[in-house]
Amino acid sequence: MTQNLKTKVLIIGAGTGGYVAGIRCGQLGLETVLVDASAGLGGTCLNVGCIPSKAIIHAAGKYETVAKAASDAGTLGITASAPAIDLKKTVEWKDGIVKKLNGGVSALLKKAKVKVIKGWATFSDAKTCIVATEDGDIRITAEHVILATGSEPVELPFLPFGGDVISSTEALNLPEVPKKLVVVGGGYIGLELGIAYRKLGAEVAIVEMADRILPLYDKALTDPVAKWLERHGVELYLGARAGGFGDGKLNVTDKDGNPLQLAADKVLVTVGRRPRTKGWGLENMGVAMDGPFVKIDDRCATSMKNVWAIGDLTGEPMLAHKGSAQGEVVAEIIAGHNKRFDPTTIAAVCFTEPEIVSAGLGVSDVEGRDDVIQAVFPFAAIGRALAIEAGEDGGFVRVIADKNDHRLLGIQAVGQHVSELSNSFAQMLEMGAVLEDVAGTIHVHPTLGEAFHEASLRALGHAIHI
Repeated sequence: MTQNLKTKVLIIGAGTGGYVAGIRCGQLGLETVLVDASAGLGGTCLNVGCIPSKAIIHAAGKYETVAKAASDAGTLGITASAPAIDLKKTVEWKDGIVKKLNGGVSALLKKAKVKVIKGWATFSDAKTCIVATEDGDIRITAEHVILATGSEPVELPFLPFGGDVISSTEALNLPEVPKKLVVVGGGYIGLELGIAYRKLGAEVAIVEMADRILPLYDKALTDPVAKWLERHGVELYLGARAGGFGDGKLNVTDKDGNPLQLAADKVLVTVGRRPRTKGWGLENMGVAMDGPFVKIDDRCATSMKNVWAIGDLTGEPMLAHKGSAQGEVVAEIIAGHNKRFDPTTIAAVCFTEPEIVSAGLGVSDVEGRDDVIQAVFPFAAIGRALAIEAGEDGGFVRVIADKNDHRLLGIQAVGQHVSELSNSFAQMLEMGAVLEDVAGTIHVHPTLGEAFHEASLRALGHAIHI
C-alpha cells in the first residue's frame, strides 16, 4: 500500500547542495522532506569525492615523507626504516572519517527537523514523486521542489566500468596499491589520484587527449605539476587517445598516430562528470534544459514554477561549494527573502602536487588587453615556504588587476598548501578589493599568504622581498 505525504519543500539529493538546502529550510521554519538513495548522507563529495580523496591524498603524502626518510640520504636530517602500507587499513581509516561526517550531517538535519527518507524518487509530474523505500512506496507531493541530484563519472563506451577498469569511486576503495596504474584523463581528478598512487608506490602513466595536463588552467600554473610528474617518473602520453583494455594492456594511439599498449593492473578513467538526469523522471517535470544541464536563472529557479535546481545538475563549475551556496539561496527565497545567486567568483582548487588555485579572471581571459596589470611573486622568496619545503617547486601567486582603478580581477597560485589561500582570494574578489587593500593589510609573518601581499605590492611597483 502506498503511503501519501505532503510537504512544503521536497529536496531530491542529500549532497552538499541538497543537505545544506535542507538545513537552511529547517532553520527558516519550512516543513521539509529530503529524499536520497545513497548509502550515506553527503552525496558524492562526502562519500566518494572531495573528503575521501583528500584523506587518501593526505595518507599518500605521509607515506612519501616516510619513504624519503628511509632513502639513503634521508630527509631534513631524518632517517627511518623502509615503510610499508596496508591500503585496506588506510581505506578503513578513510571510511571512518566519512562515517563520522555522515553522522554529523544526519544530526544537523534532525536538529533542523528535516524528515529524511532513504529511497529512489521517480517524478510523475513537477510536484509529485513516488519514493521506493525498503518499507514500501511513498507518494510525496510538495509546494516547492529542489532538485539536487548531482553528477556521475562519464563512462567511455570502449572502456566500460567494471573489473580492472575503474572510476574515481573504486579508486578510493582499492584493497591494495596497484603495481601499474594507467589514468585516462589528465584533468584534476585523474591527476589528484594518479599523484597519490605514485606517492604510494604505484607505477603511473597518464593518457590525455590535450597537448598538456590540466588544459583548463594556463601553462604557468600547470608547469610545476608537470615537473613533479617528470621528477617522479610518471609517464605522460599527451595528445593521445585511449582504446580498449584487455589481457592487462590498454590500447593507446599516441600523438603521432602510432599504436601503443600500456601494461596496467588498473585503468582509472577520469574523463569528466555529467549531471545525473536519468532514471528519476526529470522528463516528466516540464523543466527547460540547457544542453545536458537543467536551465536556471539567477534565483536557481527552473522554467517550472516553484521547481528549483542547484549544484552539478545546473552546470559548470561543478563544485561542491557552489551547490552549497545555491542551496542556501533557494531556501531563503522559498522563505520569502529577496535573494539572488550572483557570486563575483567561485574559486577552484586542484589538490595536485603542488596544489593549484584559481579565482576570477585568468591570463587567457585578459590576453591582449592593455588595461590590466599582472604581477607574480614566487614562493622561493617566502621564508615560510622554504621552511616547509614549499618554495622550490616553481610555485607562485599571481594577481591580475585593472590598470586604471586597481580593482582585483583575478588571483591564481600554485604551490604546496595554496588551497588554504583560496578563501582569501575569493573574499578579496567578492568584496571588490583593489591592490591597495591587499597591500595595506598587514599579513602575518611567516606565512604563505605573504606571497599574496608581495604580489600585490609588485603590481603597484614596490615589492619588498624581490
